[in-house]
Amino acid sequence: MAAYLQWRRFVFFDKELVKEPLGNDGAAPTAAPASGPAVSKFLCLPPGITVCDSGRGSLVFGDMEGQIWFLPRSLQLTGFQAYKLRVTHLYQLKQHNILASVGEDEEGINPLVKIWNLEKRDGGNPLCTRIFPAIPGTEPTVVSCLTVHENLNFMAIGFTDGSVTLNKGDITRDRHSKTQILHKGNYPVTGLAFRQAGKTTHLFVVTTENVQSYIVSGKDYPRVELDTHGCGLHCSALSDPSQDLQFIVAGDECVYLYQPDERGPCFAFEGHKLIAHWFRGYLVIVSRDRKVSPKSEFTSRDSQSSDKQILNIYDLCNKFIAYSAIFEDVVDVLAEWGSLYVLTRDGRVHALQEKDTQTKLEMLFKKNLFEMAINLAKSQHLDSDGLAQIFMQYGDHLYSKGNHDGAVQQYIRTIGKLEPSYVIRKFLDAQRIHNLTAYLQTLHRQSLANADHTTLLLNCYTKLKDSSKLEEFIKTKSESEVHFDVETAIKVLRQAGYYSHALYLAENHAHHEWYLKIQLEDIKNYQEALRYIGKLPFEQAESNMKRYGKILMHHIPEQTTQLLKGLCTDYRPSLEGRGDRETPGCRANSEEFIPIFANNPRELKAFLEHMSEVQPDSPQGIYDTLLELRLQNWAHEKDPQVKEKLHAEAISLLKSGRFCDVFDKALVLCQMHDFQDGVLYLYEQGKLFQQIMHYHMQHEQYRQVVAVCERHGEQEPSLWEQALSYFARKEEDCKEYVAAVLKHIENKNLMPPLLVVQTLAHNSTATLSVIRDYLVQKLQKQSQQIAQDELQVRRYREETTRIRQEIQELKASPKIFQKTKCSICNSALELPSVHFLCGHSFHQHCFESYSESDADCPTCLPENRKVMDMIRAQEQKRDLHDQFQHQLKCSSDSFSVIADYFGRGVFNKLTLLTDPPAARLTTSLEAGLQRDLLMHSRRGT
Repeated sequence: MAAYLQWRRFVFFDKELVKEPLGNDGAAPTAAPASGPAVSKFLCLPPGITVCDSGRGSLVFGDMEGQIWFLPRSLQLTGFQAYKLRVTHLYQLKQHNILASVGEDEEGINPLVKIWNLEKRDGGNPLCTRIFPAIPGTEPTVVSCLTVHENLNFMAIGFTDGSVTLNKGDITRDRHSKTQILHKGNYPVTGLAFRQAGKTTHLFVVTTENVQSYIVSGKDYPRVELDTHGCGLHCSALSDPSQDLQFIVAGDECVYLYQPDERGPCFAFEGHKLIAHWFRGYLVIVSRDRKVSPKSEFTSRDSQSSDKQILNIYDLCNKFIAYSAIFEDVVDVLAEWGSLYVLTRDGRVHALQEKDTQTKLEMLFKKNLFEMAINLAKSQHLDSDGLAQIFMQYGDHLYSKGNHDGAVQQYIRTIGKLEPSYVIRKFLDAQRIHNLTAYLQTLHRQSLANADHTTLLLNCYTKLKDSSKLEEFIKTKSESEVHFDVETAIKVLRQAGYYSHALYLAENHAHHEWYLKIQLEDIKNYQEALRYIGKLPFEQAESNMKRYGKILMHHIPEQTTQLLKGLCTDYRPSLEGRGDRETPGCRANSEEFIPIFANNPRELKAFLEHMSEVQPDSPQGIYDTLLELRLQNWAHEKDPQVKEKLHAEAISLLKSGRFCDVFDKALVLCQMHDFQDGVLYLYEQGKLFQQIMHYHMQHEQYRQVVAVCERHGEQEPSLWEQALSYFARKEEDCKEYVAAVLKHIENKNLMPPLLVVQTLAHNSTATLSVIRDYLVQKLQKQSQQIAQDELQVRRYREETTRIRQEIQELKASPKIFQKTKCSICNSALELPSVHFLCGHSFHQHCFESYSESDADCPTCLPENRKVMDMIRAQEQKRDLHDQFQHQLKCSSDSFSVIADYFGRGVFNKLTLLTDPPAARLTTSLEAGLQRDLLMHSRRGT
């Protein structure tokens, strides 16, 4: 129960008398003419008004003469005769232009109910769609109250004998409506109201002694007794949804609110209640202090004394009186056009216009009633910007009074609307760090803080040394609960020396770089940093090892090398044994981590050897670096045994076949470290036989020079000529080696004898005995070749003579064909047949099947074709020989001409696979020609 004496009173309504509108001639539209100047008069209703209602844009009145009056917003009063005697009750529907009325057409207790359709006219008056008697049963009784459901399917009428009738169906038609007695009691019915909740319709019934509710939308109409307190006429109403459509009963002691199944709150408003009305969230009560029994309401309202009556407008939500005024003899209170209208017995109409929300708030601000202003703004559904403005003013007021704790609570309610810097400056100036911390905490919880706010809040925690609050702030359960910029928080905590807190944030929010920075640069915990990297996913582990690998290698080289081995071969994050070992791991490019080992050659060697063994397809840089490292160790090693081992390792690496694509780089490394065996091996692999020869020549290793010629002379014959020139320039006794070289030159016919003699002429120690055997053998071979050539010439001449004779015989003598068999099928010849001068004969069908030409013998054609090819080749060579001889005679530099023809491949040996053995002998003649040309050019120069 709430006592209204504790409620504050305000003037949230403006009161004024309603004035009549001016007519076109300046006179008021009344029945009697106005006298005097044309001025606005106060509106005065006809006398005898007994009942009122409002809705559909009009105020509706009924009087003792049986007339119903309508007062629209234009204040042009109109009416019509509805009953012959009087109108006792009116009910104007709000959603339909339907009016229900109760009145009397004849003397006695015989009330009639009439339903009017205000949109249709009948002779200028509204159309009456239905008339029926209101009395339930046969006993006469007086109607006390009337209500109609907005769906036009229910109408309830209360009587003074305690009965209630319910009309169910279309109330505008007799045919579709059914009337029945819903309630019988011993106390007069003083109020009725329908309440719709979903598909359920309730009817509240209040008498002078009790309150009940019925469910009228179903069958049997179940009843619920709500209370044993009643009220007088006009003292009940139904609230709007802001109060959950509760039924209001205004008793003399209290005002009660009811749900369909129970009683709700009550308010102790004193005074004898005359009228209760609900208006836009307000409860309007008209009462007087002198207590009169509610039963006297049914005797004679007119006989009551004209005591002053108080109209109070209560705001039940915010617990204040929005307006209070004294009126004389109030007939009723109506609500229309957004205002309240109070009708008094003298016919005057008083309008109560509610002030706008801003005006009401300013009135409350002037009295510093900020809490009440906030509640009012919420009930008036003020937007969030307006509420934030109120909270700010309230906070400023409390701040000026020194109530910083209260002020910061109001400022917290402005978050999202008020610029945070406005609040922060206030509490920075006042050094109210606790209040500032509370504000910043809320700012972060609402995810509206920026990096500066996070920095400020963490600084507040560190200044207060409030570790518990700091831990509560940073140790959130999930990522979605984080309301601050984590990176900023890590920076501030690190700067303040709260390393453990910073590490917690960095680890839990995957800021790996910050975690490692703090571990390595601040705490110097290298083991933990390395362990943390080993838990990271592959990409992060790789990038962080590139960034911090040198630092870790400097302090914990063995563990760092071990992690790098895993990272470059088969990396899986070390999740305390929970990693999936079945899935294939990732591997980084091992070559990119070589710079980490700059000052750790021992670990570098272990890493490189591990990579070359475990991962043979490692990048080339791994093998290049390993070779360089092994060569360095070999070059600086003093112990012969160790040096020999390192030598074997370097050679083994060179022979692994990993340097084929980087031959030059490996060669440079071996030359830089004077690794001669490696240099020679690479020369041999690169087929650089000239370099091998030069190397041995530089070191005067004669036997190796000859050995190189023996091994590689087949691939590069010029090695023998170089060897001969080399030994020829030596003044030492090299007869043994010269003899070996000459023997090979002779066997392979690599040099003309004259050139050999000229080469050895430069050696003062070489005598004729050195080349005597060579010259003798050479001359003998040439003599043999001359004899063979002469024999071949003689044979060719004899063959030529024989062929010429055959040709002459063919020209001069007839040719007799005596062949009896086909030269192709060896069958007996039959006509038609084909004969050739060569002596071959063929069946015509065999010839046509196998011949390529009509003029050539199929049997002789292959041999003839070879001969023709040889003749054409000789003709071409003869032409080329003549041209060459001409250029050689005319040129001043004979050797240049020869070199030009060698370059064009003119002197290349051409061997026809189909040549007969006799033809192949001619190549020796060509070789002799080349030698003669070479000798001729040397003589010319």
